[in-house]
Amino acid sequence: MRTRTPIALAAAAASALSLAAPAYSAGNGSNHDYTLAVIGDVPYGAEQIQKFPAWIDEINADPDVRFDVHLGDIKNGSTRCDTEYFQWVKGQFDRFSDPLVYTPGDNEWTDCHRANNGAYNPLDRLQAVRDTFFTRPNLTNGRPQHVNTQASEGLPENAAFSRNGVEFAAVHVVGSNNDLAPWTGLGKTTATPEQTTEEANRMAASISWVRQAFERAKGQHGRAVVLMMQADMFDPTYDVPRANNSAFDPLVAEIASQTKAFGKPVYLLNGDSHIYDSDNPLAPGSKWLSFYGLKEGVNNFHRVTVDGSDNNKDWLKLTVTGASNATPLTWERVPYQH
Repeated sequence: MRTRTPIALAAAAASALSLAAPAYSAGNGSNHDYTLAVIGDVPYGAEQIQKFPAWIDEINADPDVRFDVHLGDIKNGSTRCDTEYFQWVKGQFDRFSDPLVYTPGDNEWTDCHRANNGAYNPLDRLQAVRDTFFTRPNLTNGRPQHVNTQASEGLPENAAFSRNGVEFAAVHVVGSNNDLAPWTGLGKTTATPEQTTEEANRMAASISWVRQAFERAKGQHGRAVVLMMQADMFDPTYDVPRANNSAFDPLVAEIASQTKAFGKPVYLLNGDSHIYDSDNPLAPGSKWLSFYGLKEGVNNFHRVTVDGSDNNKDWLKLTVTGASNATPLTWERVPYQH
């Protein structure tokens, strides 16, 4: 979890905003819309923990929703990372009446070295997350449904599925520089060898997972690719020192290269920065090109950040349009009623 000063973005003030990316030719898939609910950075603190069951009920009550996604951070950054809490969240996840794909965030493991988090070894908490939420490889949380995963490589949380010719891939990439930020709560001032080894292995697997998503999309003449992760690699709300985001360099380069070669819409869904945003952070002229050492911009890449933390006032209703529609995705923010 990062410390940020909220910015009053005009988009964040809208109660329900419907958007679409540039049109491309359709491709394969059903002619019926397919709708997902996307949330992240929730529940944060005692008040949201109390409200979370009712929020789940509201999503379950929407007749359009057929699949759910949680983009990570199942707690705030200043509360304990106890296994009992993870088990409570797992119980809530399984109240979703539709399948739920969950990609972990930094608050539930990388930041757990903090004293107020319990001064845990983060890699112990990573294992606890996997032991709690991913005990059945290739099955979702919520209503169990088969998805492809990287369980054979030790990352059961990296999941993939396809809907209406759109390829979705959840990629375990988190804030706190993908866990290269020092574990200061354990007295560390630099990343430990076990940290760097875990991060390198997970990043290599994640890049491979991204490549595979594009390969499937190209092989099936897919309409679009959607990547989902917790980390906001393009946070517009504060100036990011290079050292704080250095771990993301190879992933951003891979996404840019694959997106350009694919030539059709590519979307990134992320949490982490807590304020709704809809932009193209790799467009020509973007500051992120030089930040990540990219030589040219990418026009067919669109990023959406979901509301979270204290800004958890809505969920994102994401629709994969029917295959005859030239625009693969549309979305709107749906305010919670409780």
